[in-house]
Formats: sequence, structure tokens, C-alpha cells
Amino acid sequence: MALFRITDRTPLAPEEAWRRLTAWERHAAQVPFTRMVFGTDPPTRQGTRFVARTRLGRIGFDDPMEVVVWRPPEHCRLEKSGRVVTGWAEIDVRPLPGGGPGAYVIWTEDLRLRGLPRFCDPLLAAAGRVVFGRAMRALLKEG
Repeated sequence: MALFRITDRTPLAPEEAWRRLTAWERHAAQVPFTRMVFGTDPPTRQGTRFVARTRLGRIGFDDPMEVVVWRPPEHCRLEKSGRVVTGWAEIDVRPLPGGGPGAYVIWTEDLRLRGLPRFCDPLLAAAGRVVFGRAMRALLKEG
């Protein structure tokens, strides 16, 4: 289990931070060689399904996900059920203490790659923090 957490503070209002972080179609632009394929129609809700397809030449894998908890604009949980990638991810958006402008964002993920030995989990968690931290910050900056 490669469990990691990424936190950030944004000047965006919580509702806007939530909108940007849960615009699943925009996630692919932040992960190289990846595109999103949707199995359910918008809007996002509990039961929404989509697949992040990552491919470089002949090598690739699918990362199918389902929204299993949907409580906008505060919390969502995704379950990953692929043959290669499994685990879960949660996105939490909270107002700043004291009611000031902006929001506090927490992205928590348990990322597993089938066949990868457990002793590799710290490396996978570190890579996840880098990749998903970069994606989270980019999504919050985009309009």
C-alpha cells in the first residue's frame, strides 16, 4: 500500500477549488500520455465511472475509477479497480480557518500497482506525491 497525502492552500473559494479538482476530463492534461474515457454521463455523482488510459507506444494500461462518495463541495472518494492500478483516492476541500478567503485542499491516495513488491511502496508513494501534487496544483491554477 503506497499511501500518500498532498496538501495545499489556494486563494480560490472552496466551491471553485472543488469544481476545478473534480473536473475529471481536465486531469488527463496533467498526466503525460493519458486521456480520459467516460462510462457515465455528466454530471458527476456517486456511481460516475471513468477510465484514465495511459499509453506510450505499445505499452499502456487503464486506470478505471468509480466515484463512491460524492459530497460537494467538500469530499469525494474514488475507487480504482484496474488490472494494473488499484486502490482509492479522496479529495477534500475545506474553508480556511477563521473564514478568510481561500481553501485548504487535501488529496489522499492509496495507490497500488499489481505485481509491484511491497518494498517498492515508499518509492511509489514518493512518485505519487510528485505526480499528483503537480496535477493538483495545475488544476487549481487553471480556469
